[in-house]
Amino acid sequence: MTAISVVMSVYNGAATLASTLDSILGQTLRDFECIVVDDGSTDDTPRILTAYSARDPRIRVIRQENGGITRALIAGCEAAKSAVIARQDCGDLSRPERLERLLPLLETCVVAASQVLYTGPNGEPLYTTAHSSKNVHHSLLHGDVGTIQSLPHHGSAVFRADAYRQSGGYRPQFYFAQDLDLWIRMAALGDFCITGDVLYEARIDAGAISSIHRREQVASAIVSIALRDGGGSLNDAAAIRPARRPITRSERAKGLYFIASCLRRRSDPRWRGYAFRAVRTLLLGGAA
Repeated sequence: MTAISVVMSVYNGAATLASTLDSILGQTLRDFECIVVDDGSTDDTPRILTAYSARDPRIRVIRQENGGITRALIAGCEAAKSAVIARQDCGDLSRPERLERLLPLLETCVVAASQVLYTGPNGEPLYTTAHSSKNVHHSLLHGDVGTIQSLPHHGSAVFRADAYRQSGGYRPQFYFAQDLDLWIRMAALGDFCITGDVLYEARIDAGAISSIHRREQVASAIVSIALRDGGGSLNDAAAIRPARRPITRSERAKGLYFIASCLRRRSDPRWRGYAFRAVRTLLLGGAA
């Protein structure tokens, strides 16, 4: 049995898939399997996965029809053979020592994570999280929708497979906030450990920052908290599904402006380019 099963879902992630896989294969802890669930990709993702799995047998590929990240993660975690499961998102990077540093924390905790460096579309450093283990754990058990605090990033989590299964795992009814729903239930089983070191880099772009599904995320969080407190219904979660619409110019401009603001606070001169693109997108509808 390998020490860790890394579980990742990908849908049309060809542009960033190779760099993400390279970051996993470059881990200082070598004893792992990497389960990648291809959620019905129609771009070059299947070819890239075939090439990587042929080169390194630690990469296992599961292919399914497009069903969303939650169902993909359920399939990946069900296939995991290790006592520990590590999450990874396509497009993000795990620093080389991530798995080696987090694995020992699970001797006393059910979930471990690190701080996260959020980066822009081209890898520009934007900001770093500063989460507290105690605050996150208490918040998951007692917080309301206005105060609840999750992990620094879904993909940064490493957790014990037995606790994952005891908690009931990811629930397919949650299209949104599936990670918060899981952490709430796992928090009832033991402590969370969040190291102060940055071991994970999460890439964000203007479309992601714009949070076009913010309303659905909040609604799903409300359901998770209600279920924790003895109310609510999984049918409530199942009823929350994305509205199929494109990102508006205003939403993309806000995302570009956010990136510009982060870069400016870091005295990174690249902020000007993003600010210009934000104005151009908003006023002229130019390419972002």
